Amino acid sequence: MDEATTKNEPVVVKKRRRITKVHGGAWKVAYADFVTAMMALFIVLWILNQDQAIVKAVGSYFKAPGEKILRIEAGTSVNTSGKTPTAQLNEKQWREAEKSRFEEMGKSLVQELSKSPEFEGLMNQVKIEIVREGLRIEVMESANDVFFEVGTSQLKPSAVRLMEAIGGQLKQLSNKVVIEGHTDSRPYPGISPNYTNFELSADRANSARRALTAGGVGDKQIAEIRGYADSLLRDRKDPFNVVNRRISIIVKYSSEE
Repeated sequence: MDEATTKNEPVVVKKRRRITKVHGGAWKVAYADFVTAMMALFIVLWILNQDQAIVKAVGSYFKAPGEKILRIEAGTSVNTSGKTPTAQLNEKQWREAEKSRFEEMGKSLVQELSKSPEFEGLMNQVKIEIVREGLRIEVMESANDVFFEVGTSQLKPSAVRLMEAIGGQLKQLSNKVVIEGHTDSRPYPGISPNYTNFELSADRANSARRALTAGGVGDKQIAEIRGYADSLLRDRKDPFNVVNRRISIIVKYSSEE
């Protein structure tokens, strides 16, 4: 074979393929299982540190996760430890959980007031109940104990201390608060015809508001001041009954705000 023929022959270059072994994914599965287990542990520890209302509500949510949910904002729990977790519940479950907290707070308020000898004689004039708007704390006058100076909106010192004690309990909640003033059906004996029981009841509600804020309730927590005069008598059979002269404090459901 001559030199010219050799130059025209094709040159074949063979490359060897390197086969690199790929690491298996078993460690990823193990790591994912570990993270899932840690998350479950933290959830269990969190639930164990909550009150029964939250525990029941969270359990109810996981039984029906497809239902419409409503977020519970931090600060709505009455947990005395100061921890206010955020959870997701449907509206009905949230209302029931909040109602349970209101009932617990009502019992706690009665216990705290009963501890003070100063308020011991006033406990039969404090009525706490669940109403449509939320928790209502009603402070009524009696024949022996009145909370305002006659014909004025000035709270007596004992009434101021009572309102401050109630405010100390309400400051644990973030719920909005409504304060109502009520009078009996006796015409206001003032000189000015433009100042009636409506003005008097509203002014008395404002006096109660000032005492509540002194006890710790924030100004932004106050939603409304209402003066009803004698339009919502507690004793309709006796419009002049002293129980009609009262201050109503309503802690509203979050869904009512």
